[in-house]
Amino acid sequence: MSTQTPPPVEVELPMDVRIGIVASRFNAPIVDELIRGCLQRLGELGMDPSRIEIHRVPGAFELPVAAKMMAQTRRYQAVICLGCVIRGDTPHFDYVAGETARGIMNVSIEASLPVIFGVLTTNTDRQAWDRAGGSHSHAGRNAADAAVQMIGFTRTIRST
Repeated sequence: MSTQTPPPVEVELPMDVRIGIVASRFNAPIVDELIRGCLQRLGELGMDPSRIEIHRVPGAFELPVAAKMMAQTRRYQAVICLGCVIRGDTPHFDYVAGETARGIMNVSIEASLPVIFGVLTTNTDRQAWDRAGGSHSHAGRNAADAAVQMIGFTRTIRST
C-alpha cells in the first residue's frame, strides 16, 4: 500500500457547489471520524456547510445504491462515499469490499459524476484507525480533496 498521498490541487469552488456524503453506520466510530475529517477539510477548502448533505446507510454494501439515488437527483456536483470494511474470519469481507468498490465505480461512470470511494478496506481495526487520521493519513480528508479536485476537473471539461 502506498503512503505517498499526492498533494491536493488548488481548486476554487463556485458558491453554488453542493456535495453529498453517504456514510455507512457499520464500524461507526471509524466512519464518524472519516466524516469529521471530510467535513473539516471541505470547510478548509471554502465549502459552506449548508451546501453539504450527509446521509447514513446500514453498511458499505448499501453505499452504491444510496450514491446512485443521490446522483439521480442532480443536486450534487460530487458524492462522497465513506465506510469501513474490516476483514474477519469469513469470506464476507471479499464480497462486501469488492462489490462496494465496483458499485461505487459503476455509479460514477453511469452518472458521469464524481462519486468518491472513501471506503477503508483493511485487515484489522488498527489499520483502519491508521487510515482515519493515524499514521497513514486521513481517508476522510483525502476523499474531500478528491471530490473538490474532480469538481474542478468536471467544470473544466464541460466548459471547453
